Amino acid sequence: MGAALEGIKAVFLDLDGTIYLGGELIDGALDFLNRCDEQGVKRFFLSNNSSRSVQQYVAKLEKMGIPATEEDVLLSTHDCIAWLQRQDVTATYCVGTEGMCEMLENEGIATRSEHPQYVVLGYDTETTYERLETASIHLHAGVPLMASHPDMVCPSPDGGLPDVGAFLALFKATTGVTPVHISGKPNPGMILHKIEALGLRPEECAMVGDRLYTDIAMANRAGCMGVLVLSGEATEADVGALPEGAEQQPTLVVQSVDALLR
Repeated sequence: MGAALEGIKAVFLDLDGTIYLGGELIDGALDFLNRCDEQGVKRFFLSNNSSRSVQQYVAKLEKMGIPATEEDVLLSTHDCIAWLQRQDVTATYCVGTEGMCEMLENEGIATRSEHPQYVVLGYDTETTYERLETASIHLHAGVPLMASHPDMVCPSPDGGLPDVGAFLALFKATTGVTPVHISGKPNPGMILHKIEALGLRPEECAMVGDRLYTDIAMANRAGCMGVLVLSGEATEADVGALPEGAEQQPTLVVQSVDALLR
């Protein structure tokens, strides 16, 4: 299958490093999204970045000239909430932004409990030392840890920024605790429920992203086409270094989304 994406009826698009980098659209991204609409390919935005709420993502996309609704955006926070609900968790201490906490609280999950069932770690771009200290104390007391996603860095025009994976390393060094569960990509459930709701088969869908260990690994776990763009984190050298049969092996590698659906 080539860059024309023959037979693909829906694309799941990573955001950071794929559609935009920092606050700037990647060249050709808008034209690609227009081609999706013109060719009848459904498009959804998928992000492990749990620092913003769905409403904040929609506002950012619209500010960039990208029409979007809340139904178009799938976040690792959704996956995190679903997992907590399956565990009957209603009380957490969340190391996360106000946007993430708002999403949890809207689902009846307290985020600043003094007696939490879990410490929940998200991509907390608003964190304070007091918040890290409180979380560490809970972890030392035996409260289990779960995280919204595994990304080590968040791409930016100036280089990688510390993401959830870096905070997990901090808590491991401080408390010796590792997470009992990590939500988000590469867990295939993040997109499989949407594929089912669309009435499509996984092989009729493509996951487009810039990370091998999350975006492409999830595509292969879900049975979708995995398209790696070189506009963010991964490089051709990273692909070349993959062992034979690795789940991070992409179906297609392109410079950016600008090359797709032409």
